[in-house]
Amino acid sequence: MGAGVVKEAGKGRRRRRRRGGNSHLVAEINITPFVDVMLVLLIIFMVAAPLTTVGVPVKLPETAATSLANEQEEPLTVTITADGRLMIQTTQIAPDQLIGKLRAISSERQNNKIFLRADGAIPYEQVMQVMGALNAGGFRDIGLVTDSGGPRLDGRDE
Repeated sequence: MGAGVVKEAGKGRRRRRRRGGNSHLVAEINITPFVDVMLVLLIIFMVAAPLTTVGVPVKLPETAATSLANEQEEPLTVTITADGRLMIQTTQIAPDQLIGKLRAISSERQNNKIFLRADGAIPYEQVMQVMGALNAGGFRDIGLVTDSGGPRLDGRDE
């Protein structure tokens, strides 16, 4: 009474001949190439990380001010070195070309923020002249860069 499927003997199985002897598939991940790539990337980042800071050496004054929040685009940095040279990022520039170059650079950027770095040996007057020129040139978002760890001037020692 029951209907069913009857298989004929010998047709359900096939014999396969293996070439090359005892070959089989390996279902494991080979980690070695991944480790090699990661080690190369680690070395690249270790070499490149020190190069990401602005390369003009100045001795910044120390203050108790806190750092500004990080932003997506790195601000332009104007530096006044101990011998009075002006630098945009790491490029030396003549004082009369400062505003023109900054305008050209900032026209291609989203952020008009400028960090002003000045060596502690520079007279206050010279720093304020550069800052005034930046302000008169249309740059209103100027941050003064200092090193932390200076005196707090509030009577507390920390």
